[in-house]
Amino acid sequence: MNADQLAAGMAPSPPKQEAAPTLRIRALMLGDRINASGLEIGTLVSSAPAAFRVHAGLAVIFRYGVVVLIGLLPSEEKVLIDNLKSRVTGELSPFEEEIAHAQLCSDEAAEAIQPGGPICLAKFSDDRLLLVADALAKSTSLARDERRVAAVFDVIEPFARELAEHGRTPRRRKGILQLIGNALLVQQRVAGRVAIAEKPDVLWEKPELDRLYSRLEDEYELKERLDTLERKLAAVSETANALTDIIDTQRSLRLEIAVVVLILIEVAMGSFQLLAGRGH
Repeated sequence: MNADQLAAGMAPSPPKQEAAPTLRIRALMLGDRINASGLEIGTLVSSAPAAFRVHAGLAVIFRYGVVVLIGLLPSEEKVLIDNLKSRVTGELSPFEEEIAHAQLCSDEAAEAIQPGGPICLAKFSDDRLLLVADALAKSTSLARDERRVAAVFDVIEPFARELAEHGRTPRRRKGILQLIGNALLVQQRVAGRVAIAEKPDVLWEKPELDRLYSRLEDEYELKERLDTLERKLAAVSETANALTDIIDTQRSLRLEIAVVVLILIEVAMGSFQLLAGRGH
């Protein structure tokens, strides 16, 4: 082996590129509502939504029952969740959950969400993390509502099949009314509490981050899922109302028949008494 070959063999390999810093982001839907009024779990970062600096991470609490934990250790997450349980209304079991990862990218122009990969951010600023928390919280809440509406469809399907195959409707009007109630509850959550279509408050102060939020909306398909959910809710309401109307019509018909039968019986008895009186 000559000197050149030896030098080539001993040439140092290029240094490995260090992995970009990554944050774990975990969204948990604890229940129907979380009361964050007067909550003190760390340094307040934002009031709408309520966000606190906890240890080296961030906890963002949404009134519609979702808490987003950013950069916290599993043990720290457990302690925080246990502290919040007393403030939760309509606690879920198990919790609805979504997990994402945020990673630093080279510059602001490169901010994007890789399909199935991490969310690339120019920096881990509070404003950017609040936008990610908002999108992930809405996605988690939508997942819960989508599951509830799917369950309502599972109940409606046998009713519709019985009507189609046998021309009969279910006699359980109470069950139909419960279906309407479930649909109304989901509609109330979507329209009143979660407000999927509304942009987060931080964009009013930082409009330059609108592009990042639009990318987050696209990644989690928030608008598309909301449109699909609203169409399903409308279908549930129309089907349930139609079944209720049919049941009410059938009951009215039976009542009218019963009234006619009673009138006929009364006429027959009157005629019998009249004939009997003439016979005497």
